[in-house]
Amino acid sequence: MISDVRKSTVFSFFILSGLMLSAVLMLHARQSRINSEATLAANAKMVKDLRLTDLCLFTEARYTRHPSMADLHSPFQDHPLALDHFPSGSLVSPPRFHHGAP
Repeated sequence: MISDVRKSTVFSFFILSGLMLSAVLMLHARQSRINSEATLAANAKMVKDLRLTDLCLFTEARYTRHPSMADLHSPFQDHPLALDHFPSGSLVSPPRFHHGAP
């Protein structure tokens, strides 16, 4: 019985199964996003109302605690060519400043 199945039939079944699984995953991702939008909006309102700052990422230096609030020269405050004292400084890039506004 099994020897009578053509390889093209098995391949077609495999491709169809993969496409169906992809479609189910896309629908699940869309539904998850729709369900989480209300929670994200509530969290954004709470952050705005309480005037919360960024998440504290590291506990070492002030420029790694809140990267968006640090200036570009804080890792080099001792000397312009000084090496960073803290290991977390190599994991966090300096904040990006836009023209005219921090």
